[in-house]
Amino acid sequence: MTRHLSSVTIVRRIKASPAKVYAAITRPEQMLQWWGPDAGPTLSVEADVRPGGRFSVVFRLMNGEEHNPTGIYREVVPDEKVVFTWDLPGAAEPETLVTFLLKPIDGGTELTLIHEHLPDEAARESHELGWRGLLDKLPPFLGDTA
Repeated sequence: MTRHLSSVTIVRRIKASPAKVYAAITRPEQMLQWWGPDAGPTLSVEADVRPGGRFSVVFRLMNGEEHNPTGIYREVVPDEKVVFTWDLPGAAEPETLVTFLLKPIDGGTELTLIHEHLPDEAARESHELGWRGLLDKLPPFLGDTA
């Protein structure tokens, strides 16, 4: 019997070009200013954005917990698509897969985030909450205040 693994899909419309959104999700100096699931600070970002390149982000939650997701970029299409593995050191869950899809729309970008291969419903719910919090911070960072 094949085990069905959970996934999260979130779609957002952002009043910024795909190039600006792509830069915000791939350039360490920009990620450092907004990446994380709540208002806690992002402490460090390393991103070698190319297939086979590695990333590491350290952020501190408002409750004081620090997390350091790491991964390897699998696919990179500038201004269109970024796919990377997602590994939370110390977590019981296996390595999972995150995809950012960027599609130009009238007035900006439609961003679709997909996080696949989550081991169970609890992990899916936790990651969905985290990704929603992170994506809530992206439009204001890009100047989309509407």
